[in-house]
Amino acid sequence: MTADSTHDSKRGETPHGDEWPTVSVIVPVYNDPSGIRDTLDSLTAQTYPDDAHEILVVDNDSTDETPAIARAYADEHDHVTFLVESDVQSSYAARNTGIAHARGDVFAFVDADMLVDAEWLADAITAFERADAEYMGCNVEVIPSDDRDSLAERFNLRTAFPIEHFIQTLEFAPTCCLIVSRSVVDDVGAFDSRLVSGGDREFGHRVRDSGRELHFAPAVTMYHPARSTADAIVQKSRRIGRGLYQLRTLHPTQYDSWLPLALNPMPFLPPRLEQLRTIDDWETLSRREKVGFYLLSYAQSVSNGVGRLEEMLRRRLQPH
Repeated sequence: MTADSTHDSKRGETPHGDEWPTVSVIVPVYNDPSGIRDTLDSLTAQTYPDDAHEILVVDNDSTDETPAIARAYADEHDHVTFLVESDVQSSYAARNTGIAHARGDVFAFVDADMLVDAEWLADAITAFERADAEYMGCNVEVIPSDDRDSLAERFNLRTAFPIEHFIQTLEFAPTCCLIVSRSVVDDVGAFDSRLVSGGDREFGHRVRDSGRELHFAPAVTMYHPARSTADAIVQKSRRIGRGLYQLRTLHPTQYDSWLPLALNPMPFLPPRLEQLRTIDDWETLSRREKVGFYLLSYAQSVSNGVGRLEEMLRRRLQPH
């Protein structure tokens, strides 16, 4: 716990003497039994008063044992609720289902494979209130797997989740680490459930356009398991590419002027070496690692372009 986030959950009061705000922690999940188990283990161990927060697990029509695991936690914990979103296959649709059932004044979004310390929610809400924030992203650290020799994992450990960059430069916080007031959602609306990726960007930009400040809490940390294979890294980039094309198509007035066209050749061109020199500890890497990181960065870019092309073709082939 950080030095400025001391709290006493037994009193149910913030450091300012006020009651803790009610918080709805919303966790979408799809076919991830081990991830949801780990996440719920950490969320149900929070020191935040049980009567001041709820955990809403929203299954997005899983086909494995994930729903049974989530239901078991709901049966064991009074403040855990199990919900299902089966109409739309989208993590944003699942989050919207959580929002529709939420009772809290504040929404905290957590992905199903994330881990948090027991003090996380109390620290996050303390930072949220001290900043007088309505929209805030938490810090995310990538935790290594047992396969630390994987080149892909070492690349992911150095390049994933630059949350401060997302908030300050791209002007949104990823939904894996987002804290937002109910009043904001009431004002600007919930997530666009049509998007497979980029819904956090589009929502964040609506918040920005409403005149609200986007905050970052560097001392409030959440943990994400590292992607340890090149395939996992490439598949994520491909999904992001699909989402970028969807943003341009579904929100043309907002994104048409700056998101590249699907046929733009840039994603398929080799990356410039200057781009890779921004990677943490680049100069300390071996020659083999530098070559591997370069190839992985290139694969990311190409798969992003493939995702855009894939989404363009899918939409053109859809019957009208």
